[in-house]
Amino acid sequence: MVSPEALAEPQGRYLADLMGRGVRGTADAVVLPSSAEEVAAVMRWCYENGVPLTARGGGTGLAGGAIPVAGGVVLGFERLNRIRQFDPLLWRMHVEAGVTTGDVQRRARESGLRFPPDPGAAEISQIGGNIACNAGGPHAFKYGVTGHWVTGLEVVVPPGEIVQLGGPIRKDVASYDLKSLIVGSEGTLGLVTAAWLRLVPAPELELPVVGLYRDAEAGIGAIERVLACGAVPAAIEYLDAVTLSFSGDAYPFGIPDGGAFMVMTEADGAASEARRVATELQEALAEDAVAVHAPEDPADVAELWRWRGGAAFAILAQRGGAFSEDIAVPLDRLRDVARETLEIGARHGVPALSFGHAGDGNIHSTFLFSPDDPDEERRADAACHDLFELALRLGGTVTGEHGIGWLKRGQLERQLGAAGYDLHMRIKRAFDPKNLLNPGKKL
Repeated sequence: MVSPEALAEPQGRYLADLMGRGVRGTADAVVLPSSAEEVAAVMRWCYENGVPLTARGGGTGLAGGAIPVAGGVVLGFERLNRIRQFDPLLWRMHVEAGVTTGDVQRRARESGLRFPPDPGAAEISQIGGNIACNAGGPHAFKYGVTGHWVTGLEVVVPPGEIVQLGGPIRKDVASYDLKSLIVGSEGTLGLVTAAWLRLVPAPELELPVVGLYRDAEAGIGAIERVLACGAVPAAIEYLDAVTLSFSGDAYPFGIPDGGAFMVMTEADGAASEARRVATELQEALAEDAVAVHAPEDPADVAELWRWRGGAAFAILAQRGGAFSEDIAVPLDRLRDVARETLEIGARHGVPALSFGHAGDGNIHSTFLFSPDDPDEERRADAACHDLFELALRLGGTVTGEHGIGWLKRGQLERQLGAAGYDLHMRIKRAFDPKNLLNPGKKL
């Protein structure tokens, strides 16, 4: 059994995450281990005594994946926060699960390297949680999601064994790809305690190029031209007219008259390459544009991305409540998402908008409500279920980066069909035959 000093009384911050929606868990204990061996000891005790075990990283999840809905033990990873090894000349880092995204990014940057995943809340989100949800972010278009940068995992699996999957090597096809199976499993198959991360040299120059358009039709046409031009931007984002109406006053370069749809792109790499790509992006975005902005000063670039990161807060401030979902669809269906998000909102009588990672087809369709109006909140929630229907009808997925968690329970079976869902259930039973790891989530 784990040592007593590793135990803590259940506290409120361990019983919820950023999802909201009134969902709050219960726990008999919160355990804060300092080593993989302690994690294994906790799992062994839970398995011997039939006690549910819910892992928790920084609590920044938006799908309720870390909420202990079945009670039992919550296992927090903030004390597993060591960088075990950093080899800048080999472009790799070995970190424990509780190290924050920001710490990894800073340590890499100090040596001229980059850890590209940028899922947000960098000072709070932890690497273990990012791996559990396979988190993305704006620059996933060029660089991929978190799992793309993981070469090895240390994982505790039932009934309490520490296993190594992969390692500091870049190529390994000796076994089934269990590493990739753990990535994105939301703590339902095993608990990540450490990871080997792959790094790349930091880009010499980053040059955003922003186009503003009169409507979504013109803006999505611009996105299609960017994809067809042959350049490889680091990011392709969009913000629709409603989003701009809420956040545009703070846009660093001013929204021009008639600017009702924004496309944000970025070129990066060696200086000559970044400038070449930025020129191609400007040419692709210029057609039908009301304005094109291409800041080059590093302070302006940083301010632009700070503004983009703050758009969600500007949206939330409008009504005090917002349900923002992360569906993803094929790129040729972006027009449908932009249009039908507004139609769904109108059908349910709630304000609606969309923004997000257009290059990946990963859109945050959002419905606003007042927390003081239970009926409006109910209608916003109903709009989200219509959105899931839309995503599946368009050949997409109900989640591109937040995960299934508790919020979208039941949606995975609808997306996969009976046979695909049964296969997932068999995998779950193989790893966790007693169904004690994060029960009620994912499946």
